[in-house]
Formats: sequence, structure tokens, C-alpha cells
Amino acid sequence: MIFTVTLNPARDRTVMIPGFEAGKVNRIKETRDDPGGKGINVSKVIAALGGTSVAMGILGGQAGRYIQRCLEDMSIECDFVRTNAETRTNIKVVDPEWHVTTDINASGAPASKRVLSRVYRKLESRAKPGDVVVFAGKLAAGMPPEMLAAWIRALERRDVRVFLDADGETLRQGVKAAPYLIKPNEAELSGLLGETLKTPEEVCRGARRVMEETGVRFVAVSMGADGALFASGSRAYRGEGLRVNALSTVGAGDSMMAALAWGLDAGLPEIDVCRRALAVSAACVTCTGTQTPPPETIQALYEQARVLEYNPMKKETEA
Repeated sequence: MIFTVTLNPARDRTVMIPGFEAGKVNRIKETRDDPGGKGINVSKVIAALGGTSVAMGILGGQAGRYIQRCLEDMSIECDFVRTNAETRTNIKVVDPEWHVTTDINASGAPASKRVLSRVYRKLESRAKPGDVVVFAGKLAAGMPPEMLAAWIRALERRDVRVFLDADGETLRQGVKAAPYLIKPNEAELSGLLGETLKTPEEVCRGARRVMEETGVRFVAVSMGADGALFASGSRAYRGEGLRVNALSTVGAGDSMMAALAWGLDAGLPEIDVCRRALAVSAACVTCTGTQTPPPETIQALYEQARVLEYNPMKKETEA
């Protein structure tokens, strides 16, 4: 079973404004609302892939009720801790002419120690050895990264596989707890290691360094239009970027994480999991807002996707 944990969810409101100009009067062409937050996005994409997950975390107020109602309409099981604090609303301004997205994100309400304790107790009671727990996105306001690291250690000690998608101090503290998998982008991996990683060779060495120094077993690095690099054990794979009509990059990383969680939980071969992760991520950017891509788009891109076993010292071989 896969459990996704979203500690700072949001109602995502996406507005399409062709030729958006800051400081000027702009006209909205299209508006859509979606349940959002990185862990919630992961659950949505897992459902689109035909899988099941349990969405967990913190919800409150009218926006929280909206999010849960939408997820239940998608047949996604919810097990959130409810609070009186209103769940935040984020605004995403998409300019389809210049292919630029501007995020205007609220901080979110603080979560008390009591609320956070309830979240972990729910998770601890449900996650069993072999299950996957995905922590994705920003922490609740006021939650120290060290608390999340303690949760990761406790779950990993029980043979629960923890997948982490975070940045900054949350990522730095999180990797110290040796989660099973992390999914940084190039900039986040560079920040974690304190050096600039530009080439695939440098990214590959950086991923291996993280595994050697922390005990993380799988590193997936999203590289935007250049595709992705995956490292697991002694193997590494490089996925080439897919050419698509990009409308919005929002949720692309979440889609990759969803495919990784779904595929590895199902026991699929790593090379196939990486290929599907590349396809799902590319399919996501063809959609507006944080809606999930249609299965036919995912399948078409999966058939186009090329993932090569990668060794910077040797010639790449397609697997």
C-alpha cells in the first residue's frame, strides 16, 4: 500500500492569462480549481495510473472540505487530521504565450504539536513493513525539519519504505534519516551537496555520493527538458527529455514521484519504472493547473520514452 502525506496542502487556483504583464491590468482567459499539495498530487496521479493510495495529512476549513470532496470523487481514500485552521489557497498564473508559470503561494496555517502527533499516530498505525510512505512538499508552518527526520527514521526501522520529495533544510535533515528514495531536481541536489552540478556526469556522481554518505537507496533527479537521471544501488539510468507542448510545469515532479512509488510498490523492473516516470512527468506538463494527464497521453509518451543504462565511464546501452 502507498500512503501519501501532505502536511501543507492547498486549494490550487490556476488562471490562464495570455501575455501576462506584472503591474498592468490583465484579463483572465480561463480559471480552474484543483486539490493541491505535492503529496495530494501524487495520490491523484497514482489513481490515474490505475493504482491505489491513501491520502493523509492535515486539512481544515472550507478549502479543506473542498479538497477532501474532490479526492473522494476520484475514489481516493482519505485519512486526514481535521483542524479548525483554514487550508491555504495558492494561485498559479499561467501565460500560455510565453510558457511561463508564476506561483503565488500562501504560507499555510501553523500546526500544533498535538495535530502533528495525531498525523504520525495515524500513519504509524496503518503503514506496515514493505509499504511505501511518500512525504512530499512543504512542512506545516512551525514544524521543524528534525521532526520529519525522526518520523522517517522510525518508519524505516519498521521496514516501511519512505520516499521523500523536499528541498532546502527539510531535504538536508531528511536524507540524514536515510529514506529509501529521494527525488530532488538538479538545483536541489546541488544545494544538498554544496556544489553546482551541470552535466549528467556530475549529476550521476552527486546522486551516488548521496547514497554512499547517507544510506539512501534510490535517487531520482528531475532535469526539466533534459529528462531525468536515476541511480539505484550500483546502477544508473538516464532518461532523455520528451518533446511535448508544455502548458504548465506545475506538478511535473509530483507526477514523477507518483510513477516511481506506483511502479516500485508493484515490484516492476527498475528500468520500466524509470521509463514510466519519465513519461508521466512529460504528460503532466501538457495539462493546465494540477489536473492529472489522461491515460492515453501517458501511454503514448511511455511508448516514445527512452531510458538508457548509464555509466559515465562507458558507452550508454539501452535496456
